[in-house]
Formats: sequence, C-alpha cells, structure tokens
Amino acid sequence: MGKKKTRLDFVDMKKRGEKVAWITAYDFPTASFAEAAGMDMILVGDSLGMVVLGYDGTVPVTMEDCIRHSQAVRRGAPQTFCIGDMPFLSYQISDEDAVRNGGRFLKEASMDAVKLEGGRRVARRIRALTDAGILVMGHIGLTPQSSGQLGGFKAQGRDPESARELIADALAVQEAGAWSLLLEAVPPELTAFLAKKLTIPVYSIGAGAPCDGQLLICGDMLGLFQAFTPKFVKKYAQLAELETEAFRAYVEDVKSGAFPGDEHVYHILPGREKDFEELFREFP
Repeated sequence: MGKKKTRLDFVDMKKRGEKVAWITAYDFPTASFAEAAGMDMILVGDSLGMVVLGYDGTVPVTMEDCIRHSQAVRRGAPQTFCIGDMPFLSYQISDEDAVRNGGRFLKEASMDAVKLEGGRRVARRIRALTDAGILVMGHIGLTPQSSGQLGGFKAQGRDPESARELIADALAVQEAGAWSLLLEAVPPELTAFLAKKLTIPVYSIGAGAPCDGQLLICGDMLGLFQAFTPKFVKKYAQLAELETEAFRAYVEDVKSGAFPGDEHVYHILPGREKDFEELFREFP
C-alpha cells in the first residue's frame, strides 16, 4: 500500500502521460479490495441509487445516503484518494448550500474532493466551493441527474453544435477552479481535444481512451448490476452469476439437511454431558 495520492500527483500523472485507473465504490469491502489492487482513486458516486439502493436513477439519492456510504468507503480505503459525489439538490439551489454540503463530505466522511455535474450553469458553485478550500471535480456530457433534460441516458456531443457547447462547458469548469473534469459518454475525438486543450486532468467514463484516465462503476465491471449494461462497460467478472449459484446451493443444502454439518456447530464442553442432562431434566 503506497502513500495516498494528492491533486498534485494527478497533475504530474497527466504531464507524464500516466493513466489514472479509478472506480466507484459504495461500501467497506469493495473499497478495501480496490485499495489492495492499487486503485488510484475511488468515487463514491450517486450511482449508488441504482447500483445499491434499487432506484431507477440518481435523483432520489440524498446527502445522508452519500455521507453514510462515503464514510464506509473511507474506512475501507484509508490510503486512497476518495471523491464524494454531490447528489441532486445538494448544490443547485445556492452557493451556501453547495459549500455547506460539500464541506460535509470533508468533515464527516474525510473525502479528499467532491464532484458535481454541469458546466457553465454550475460555474458559480464550483468557484464558491473552491474559494472555501474544497477540491472540485467537474462532470459534463451525459449527466445522470439531468438526464430528463437530455432526453434520457444518451451520448452527448456527437455533432458539432453540441460538441461546441461541451467545449464551452469544459473551459468554464476549468476557469471556475475545478481541479479535474470527468467526461461521460462523449465521442473520443472530443475527449482527445479537451484532454489536450485543458491544463487540468480530464477523465473518461464512456468517453474513450485519449485522456488522462478511466472510470467504471464497480457494479458494472464486476457483473453485479443486471438492469442494463452501457456500451462502454467492460465486464471483468460475472459476480452476479456466482452469487446466484452460491445462494441456490445454500437453499438446497438447508432444505436437504446437508447444512449445517457437524463441522459447523459448537458442541458442549467435553466432560459436561451429564451436567446438561441434569439441566434439561429441570425443564420437564
């Protein structure tokens, strides 16, 4: 386990051309496994609404949900740079709300930074957070919290007109003081342009390879989230199948009497058998 990275390390990695590998995580065990594997960063994403809590989207996720899961992740990965995802309506209303809620991630969950969605429309919020001493990652492209405005979970920036808007958003995020930017579901050509244009690290989730690093949702890459699989996901395991088969085998063993076996129980202390016989006789 190496020393926890800082913002400056990620800037240096961009300069050296070293890719950043990071995932979302929402609980202690997943975070601990990610840290043991050498993950550069962990995002406690509001995607927990779908992956963990079973919602149809991210909008119902609350600050309390995000703080609780961030605390668990921090306990599991104490030496990994961790980012708390600001949920819907935790920053949209006012600068004061944004700073108060952003600060909670640092004070209550020991996160190293926060992430929020949007470009030019949230530039003031990014500035307010950075002025308060909070590291902010921007997020543009397919932004799930505003997927209704986007017409659903659809790729963005695939024509010159919408790409121009995203470029303006990216520049505004950098100008507002964000330390990094996440691009979601945009063409790799646009990703490559922005990674070269911006001085801050530019990361991809479904935005192609030509940038400074890649993010995947843990439930997707592990084959745990079954509702749908985005085109950009590579599955590195099929844990849902393994879990289902293990549960099925357990059910069969319980019903057949194969479990628990003698090796799974705690017997009375040797030499105390007669004492137990006397004990049981007390309750005819």
